Amino acid sequence: MTIINRWLLPEGVEEILPPKAMQLEHLCRTIIDLLSSWGYEFVIPPMIEYLESLLTGTGEDLDLKTFKLTDQLSGRLMGLRADMTPQVARIDAHLLKRDTPTRLCYLGSVLHARPSRSGETRSPLQLGAELYGHAGVASDIEIVKLMLTTLKHVGVNQAYIDLGHIGIFRTLSAESSLDAGQQAAVFEALQRKAKDELKSLYKDWNVTDDASNALLDLIDLNGDVSVLAEAEKLFKKLSPEVSNYIGEVKALTDSIKDQSDVAINIDLAELRGYHYHTGMVYTAFVPGKGEGIAFGGRYDDIGRAFGRARPATGFSTDVKSLLKFQKTEEVVAKRIFAPASDDASLQKKIDELRSSGKIVVQELQGQQATASEMNCEQQLTQEKGKWVIK
Repeated sequence: MTIINRWLLPEGVEEILPPKAMQLEHLCRTIIDLLSSWGYEFVIPPMIEYLESLLTGTGEDLDLKTFKLTDQLSGRLMGLRADMTPQVARIDAHLLKRDTPTRLCYLGSVLHARPSRSGETRSPLQLGAELYGHAGVASDIEIVKLMLTTLKHVGVNQAYIDLGHIGIFRTLSAESSLDAGQQAAVFEALQRKAKDELKSLYKDWNVTDDASNALLDLIDLNGDVSVLAEAEKLFKKLSPEVSNYIGEVKALTDSIKDQSDVAINIDLAELRGYHYHTGMVYTAFVPGKGEGIAFGGRYDDIGRAFGRARPATGFSTDVKSLLKFQKTEEVVAKRIFAPASDDASLQKKIDELRSSGKIVVQELQGQQATASEMNCEQQLTQEKGKWVIK
């Protein structure tokens, strides 16, 4: 590698420089304080774990995203975390072992061996909140409200939320006449909203049962909350389970429909995280961005792999993607320049200012740079024997 390109970073890996790094740190602190005010306890999982632990439960979908290496002490295969959710589930099930509902939150860097989409970062700063030990829709409602509150807290003044329910597809697939291979093909078609293709497949397979046709109907069940009433009519005589799932989505929409800064979209064919989500799934968007900025859903019984099955729901986001919504002037502190001097009263004044949270940069002996060149907006000067800020 030549000197010219020796300092290049890997594709999708970025560093954060001043003053943005301090703005990001401030944002992280304020969000953690917000989550704490809702009763979510902060945990710090390790950056690296044995691979079988990281890829347990929700982690199975993360295999291709996980950097792998061999532990020089044990010879076992280890992985750099690509998602902190399985780690927090392990903490709840294996270490805390509580019987009551448990609220946990986390913040830390994750690494992806490959991005989900071209141009996407491979080093997100993941923040999330998880609620364990409650199977009812009330916990989904709390998580969605917390997700929306978090976005509003960082400066997202208008949010769009997509809601779906994995249980609907799972139930209809189980009750249909489709075999495993056909179900996989239907799954792929639903993800692409390829209705004509699915109709063609049904014709080739000679599929006519009600549950299979209901899967075809899911493609059109996409829009505002009125979609739920249409779904209730379509599936009322088909499956009590499906009706219950639609009722859960309705309960969630009812809880947030009065928020004027939130637009709701229903998509009952949304199958994001199908291999680990078990119930409702939700994604938050902002106007002008095609990709979601916060993701959540229910993933019951993930703790079973760690010895203790627990219902669970939660959301996560990349804090670095939220930084653009912050107003810079609110988080950038003014810097005070102090002259180079051994004056005891000056050192006392500097100590007082720093103790009160001010940023003081003291000139070094022989330094040529001025206060403005040191990015300082204010300066300590001596007037009538006292040091004052100008």
